[in-house]
Amino acid sequence: MPISPNQGSTGGGTTVTITGTSLAGATAVRFGSKPATITANTATSVTCISPSGAGTADVTVTTAGGTSNPLSFFYVGAPFKAFLSATSGPMTGGHAITIAGTGLFTATAVTFGANSVTPTVISDSHLDVTTPAATAAGVVNVSITTAGGTNNGFLYTYVGAPVITSLTPDQGTAFGGTDVAIAGSSLTYTDEVRFGDASASFAAVSDNLVLATAPPGTPGTITVTVHSPGGDSNELAYQQYQP
Repeated sequence: MPISPNQGSTGGGTTVTITGTSLAGATAVRFGSKPATITANTATSVTCISPSGAGTADVTVTTAGGTSNPLSFFYVGAPFKAFLSATSGPMTGGHAITIAGTGLFTATAVTFGANSVTPTVISDSHLDVTTPAATAAGVVNVSITTAGGTNNGFLYTYVGAPVITSLTPDQGTAFGGTDVAIAGSSLTYTDEVRFGDASASFAAVSDNLVLATAPPGTPGTITVTVHSPGGDSNELAYQQYQP
């Protein structure tokens, strides 16, 4: 007499189907000593809603002919999330992140806002997941659904790709040290500014302004780009001259 699923939340509420023979007219289904709510019954199956519980419960079906042999049902606690390997990424999705915690082995879905993806279960304490795309930049809740229930508690920020529109000034000595104001949009999460192949020191002042100090370089025209969790910006030309 199989039972499906054979595990569910400690809080109860799992829809369970028990199959076998001579099950018509079932008068009770018990998980240990607790009765379940029967929702459907035929000669070969009984569907019920599990009560709350913990550990392993013996499930039995009672009909006018007597009580069945027991089947094991395993109660699973709600998952707990302890760590997200990254808390922001591009709106296009595709960002591979790791979720650590406990009670993750039965995870079937990870939801980012309104969008759900299927995780790769590595262990009871480790999930790998690739973020889905978002329709707008901003903060969303991250939740995990397992046999034990759904747990929220983490936030993930979708970041739009940075755009830069001007450099002031757009030239400086090849010795470096020129302070450059980079104007644009989606600049709050800037994590790197590059003058050609060289990284520059910088401060993100607002979503529309980054202040950077040009590093030393070779005389000539180079490109300036900004990077954030949302991706790479467009390029703007910067002239390095020999003093």
